[in-house]
Amino acid sequence: MRFENDLLAATDRNYTNGVALALVSHDMEGKLRPDCLPRPLGLYTRFLGWVDPGFWSRAGAESASQNLAVRFGQAMYTPEDDTRSDLIRDDRPYAGLLYLGLAWNRRVHPQDAGYEMLDSRELTLGVIGPWSLARQSQDLVHTLRGIERFRGWDHQLHNEPAFQMALEHKFKPYAIGAVQPGWSGDVIGSYAIRLGNIETAASTGLELRMGWNVPNDFGSYPIRPGGENRPPSAATGLRSTQPRSAGAPRPGVHAFAHLEAKAIAWDFSLDGNLFRDSHHVNRRPWVGQAAAGIGGQWLVAGHGMRLAVMRVWRTREFDEQRGGHAFGSVALSWEF
Repeated sequence: MRFENDLLAATDRNYTNGVALALVSHDMEGKLRPDCLPRPLGLYTRFLGWVDPGFWSRAGAESASQNLAVRFGQAMYTPEDDTRSDLIRDDRPYAGLLYLGLAWNRRVHPQDAGYEMLDSRELTLGVIGPWSLARQSQDLVHTLRGIERFRGWDHQLHNEPAFQMALEHKFKPYAIGAVQPGWSGDVIGSYAIRLGNIETAASTGLELRMGWNVPNDFGSYPIRPGGENRPPSAATGLRSTQPRSAGAPRPGVHAFAHLEAKAIAWDFSLDGNLFRDSHHVNRRPWVGQAAAGIGGQWLVAGHGMRLAVMRVWRTREFDEQRGGHAFGSVALSWEF
């Protein structure tokens, strides 16, 4: 479960709220057989085979493990002035997105290599506009908290189908087991491409981690299409073995910092509707983002729990924007 809001950074504008619930499967090893999967997933695997044949060519590698993530979420965007009911032409549009995402994560350790990789492919489908229920969600939360409602939602983007294909590649030093025992640190690199009317962009990033029993995964980050924060880890199954394996998960805590640069060709929250004329602003083609936070994992009644709390800073996304933007992000996961 993920929750993001800029009230955690003492503002209420731009990317103002995001929520997501993801269900992630256990590891699946060996070559996939689409005909043995539920029909929707079988169709999705065949679609991925057509979009990116190389992704499946590594599925049968001896070192490969993979899992499936299904994610449901909502995001909302507003201008800065909540008191105006007219169209604010020099500020970003009122916009909402309601979506469902299907993602494959594949973790591969090339033979004799000192690094390992995580490849993610996610298809996101949803709706932009009033059908996203962003207005109703914000009004409900503001009413419950006694906060003044935004008055300009009548000018939000029009209803429109939303779609996006995301391809992401991460890499880090190879490690054995569920955690890196004791005090340690690592560096995780990434690059990604996203195509669709939600966002069309290319990005590259770097994450640094340091702490006690750092998890053997691929890092923490804010809500975004292109895979979830629970990549495959066969060591999870070692939790219940007797006697306990040295590679089993164990409690730990670590600090992390993440830097990302992005080149953007389309962003619905700034460019407006793709299929109809709508309010839009002058999007900036280059955006930088930084995040810093603390993550930890522990056991509760034999189940793994994880929590990551971070602060995110983003540079100006459009010419009319006054300064950068910041928001808080909280992610809580439970293994069962």
